[in-house]
Amino acid sequence: MNKTRPGQMTIRGISGSPGICIGKAYIVDREGVNLIKRYPVSETMVSAEIDRFKNAVIKAKNDHAKVIKSLDHDLGENLNILETHMVLFKDKMLYGKTIETISRDMINAEWALRKVSRKVKTMFQQIDDQYLKDRINDIVQVSDKIMSHLVGAQDIKIRDINKRVILVAHDLSPADASQIQLERIKGFVTDRGGKNCHTSIVAKSLKIPSVMGLGRASVSINNDDILIVDGSSGIIIVNPDEDTLFKYEERLERFEAYRADIERDSHLPAVTSDGVTLNLMANIELVEEVVSAKDNGAKGVGLFRTEFLYLNLKRFPTEDELLQKYKELVELMNPEPVTIRTLDINGDKVNPYIDPVEEANPALGLRAVRFCLENEDIFITQLKAILRVAAFGNIKLLIPMISCVEEILRVKAVLNKAILELENEDKIFNKDIPLGIMIEVPSAVIMAEELASHVDFFSIGTNDLIQYSLAIDRSNRRVAHLYQALNPAVLKMIKMTHGAAQKKGIELVMCGEMAGDPINIPVLVGLGLTNLSMNSASIPVIKKMIRNMDFKLACKNAKKLFEFQTTEEISTFIQEEYKDILPYRETEE
Repeated sequence: MNKTRPGQMTIRGISGSPGICIGKAYIVDREGVNLIKRYPVSETMVSAEIDRFKNAVIKAKNDHAKVIKSLDHDLGENLNILETHMVLFKDKMLYGKTIETISRDMINAEWALRKVSRKVKTMFQQIDDQYLKDRINDIVQVSDKIMSHLVGAQDIKIRDINKRVILVAHDLSPADASQIQLERIKGFVTDRGGKNCHTSIVAKSLKIPSVMGLGRASVSINNDDILIVDGSSGIIIVNPDEDTLFKYEERLERFEAYRADIERDSHLPAVTSDGVTLNLMANIELVEEVVSAKDNGAKGVGLFRTEFLYLNLKRFPTEDELLQKYKELVELMNPEPVTIRTLDINGDKVNPYIDPVEEANPALGLRAVRFCLENEDIFITQLKAILRVAAFGNIKLLIPMISCVEEILRVKAVLNKAILELENEDKIFNKDIPLGIMIEVPSAVIMAEELASHVDFFSIGTNDLIQYSLAIDRSNRRVAHLYQALNPAVLKMIKMTHGAAQKKGIELVMCGEMAGDPINIPVLVGLGLTNLSMNSASIPVIKKMIRNMDFKLACKNAKKLFEFQTTEEISTFIQEEYKDILPYRETEE
């Protein structure tokens, strides 16, 4: 059925990568993947049905391998993401369970695969951690690849598109996105996905605008509809009227000039106009992201999330496997420091490896350091790998979600066990590495002075600190508007933490998303924070802003913020006071 061309329509989604593009829609889809039926398989045909599934997996893997092999060298940093999908083709949650379901239920492979992938998806959706929740997309995308071969659907061939267009799809895998030819594809939008998914990472590396999580955009848009993709605001406009088109063409021109200016000066240091130097570092989760971190002028890695190394395997990694990855990271980053955060997962986030932990409120349950202290052997394995890699570079050890002094004392006891094991094994390591804790629980703020007596540095994790302090579930759209970094209560907690660190003479870093948003920078600088860690792509923007700031004035203005009682008053004050140096923001008008 042909859809009629509608008038102007705005659809809201999630920012995948920043920027603006304007062009014609090009619908990409796997015809038939979503039109499968269930049918029974006789006992004598079960083996043949399992073989049919296995052959579909082999074909899907071969297709994926060809994509990896065909990648240009400048996309090399995305290989780890694509190779993760390669592993998932044989993951026991998907591959093994599908074969088991075909045999047990005596049903066709398509229905068994769909049943298993939906079950896995439901399991991951119950996870509180947003980063891990975004891994749903990896499972779903691999499942779709296999399904397309089972049903005989034609796969997306993005590399063969020979028009200058904007891609519209129900979903794009990282492999799909990696085939994008920049001279042809202006940007893309998808029904699925979110800002932390792997396809988003690829989009950012390509520096093309994308909006994800649009719901049903792929069935609401026709081929050749005119689209405006506003990647920073997370919106798309379908068939814009002349006024809207003119407004966004002007905005696009301003943004491109702004980005060229930012990139031209990205090598310059982050020094305020009155001579105060700030240390800007990168938050990363893949070793391959070091390339982007260095290109954007990061002065080290302020947060290396280690969860990805665990999720990549069907088991917990060995000490040597962890050491190999950590060593690669350290050698690439030397002589700059690398802060390695220990495992931040809980029982239900590693179902493939251990028995799941049933928890009504996972965010308040056995997660992060609590999980590690309950699983000491897993914790010691990671600590030993970190201590060993510290012999090769500038390493800092960071412990997440400390809520009381007792926990850090238990961590130090386990750390001493790890040191003793390494000594008995006669392995090369360095035990004299800075030990820090994440400040992301309100109790840690209240006890900051006491905690500071036991560690070498604090790292403020605003993502969880805001969530826990304001009692807001970030993934709940009904209350997401209350999640505000500039809430007066949040600023008071940052001030308290800074005061405790200063009093005890320890280093303070901020590694939460708050550090990467320009509107927060005058506040953080004014509160005395000079060590900030953020997404690599944010560094050049924040650097430029800092170079136009006066440190003394920022400190003076920060004191005024505590006279305000609402987030809106604080935000308005900052926007007015710093309107001349706040960077260009692509927001709706």
